[in-house]
Amino acid sequence: MYSLLLALIYIAFISLGLPDSLFGSAWPVIHLEMGVPVSYGGIVSMIISGGTVISSLMSGRLTHRFGAGLVTAVSVLLTAIALFGFSVSGSFWMLCVFAIPYGLGAGAIDAALNNYVALHYASRHMNWLHCFWGVGAAIGPYIMGYSLINGTGWSGGYLSVSVIQIIITAFIFASLPLWKQNKAGATEAQEAPNDVKLLKLSQIIKLKGAKYVLIAFFAYCGLEATAFMWASTYLVQYRGIDADIAARYASLFFIGITVGRFLCGTISDRVGDRNMIRIGILVILVGIFAVWLPVTVEWPCLYGLVIIGFGCAPIYPAIIHATPANFGKENSQSIIGVQMASAYTGNIILPPLFGLLAGWLGFSLYPIYILVFVFLMLAMTEMLNKVIENK
Repeated sequence: MYSLLLALIYIAFISLGLPDSLFGSAWPVIHLEMGVPVSYGGIVSMIISGGTVISSLMSGRLTHRFGAGLVTAVSVLLTAIALFGFSVSGSFWMLCVFAIPYGLGAGAIDAALNNYVALHYASRHMNWLHCFWGVGAAIGPYIMGYSLINGTGWSGGYLSVSVIQIIITAFIFASLPLWKQNKAGATEAQEAPNDVKLLKLSQIIKLKGAKYVLIAFFAYCGLEATAFMWASTYLVQYRGIDADIAARYASLFFIGITVGRFLCGTISDRVGDRNMIRIGILVILVGIFAVWLPVTVEWPCLYGLVIIGFGCAPIYPAIIHATPANFGKENSQSIIGVQMASAYTGNIILPPLFGLLAGWLGFSLYPIYILVFVFLMLAMTEMLNKVIENK
């Protein structure tokens, strides 16, 4: 029973990653067919991101009332409906409409699954599960590319992923009894508390250390999104590297996160969440130094992006997994939802802010900008550790 449920959760994490990279892969074709400016893609992305923030904030109450299994199943169903809607959309306004369930489903499943795994499973599974999210995110563009090449177009790509999501939804609905009966041993899981507390946002912020972890999550997710989104532009505009080489190594940043999470899963139980965060930050600093290094050869900068990806790998899973220990199992359900909202807010704000600043100051700002948020994250996580130790 334990193994079957765990396998389904792994599949659910793949389903969480599948839609995340589809829009970026399809938009260059979609905007031409719909006759809208390429910049309109930002409108759709903002609607999706706004939905994820809202559903993340609501996830604590939804999970408390309906359970993690049902929230996960309905959330995957919402994304399946949204993806099907994208596949039949013939105009831009339809994309905007279906972007609403797209975002709402993504935020709810993210918070519900992360809290369930943090409560019930060991740290290594948190790393491996987020690795599987990366697998899903990598498969999505492949499916879209295959559809574009083979004549079904971007609508066929969205339809294919929608069908996959519907199949996963059916499996999760069928597994709902297992979510309530999970009785794994103490070495693998801990029972969720019976006295789960539903906290308001104002109550969460007043918890000792909560502000620190929210700022840390904001900084981490913002720097990760900035590092990936602007990597190719930095390499081409400032470093003078060929666009095809820049694109290839920028994608390796994402591969670095995925592979890094798999490797981190092998040591995280022994090293502990706090030390995994510290190790990740140290590796990111090494990568930033390599990217910044003022040399004429290209390889330190290119491989520096991969190193930054490796450094990012353990941080997100470790912060999430440590939440029940830091704030109490009875509070984790509410706090993780707000952490997700803070993370998505960082994704929304920090990459465009860098673009604005780079337009004024130049793309040489790239490693410095990332470095600022690495130090902010380091300061916040260490302050959180001191607060927790002094409780």
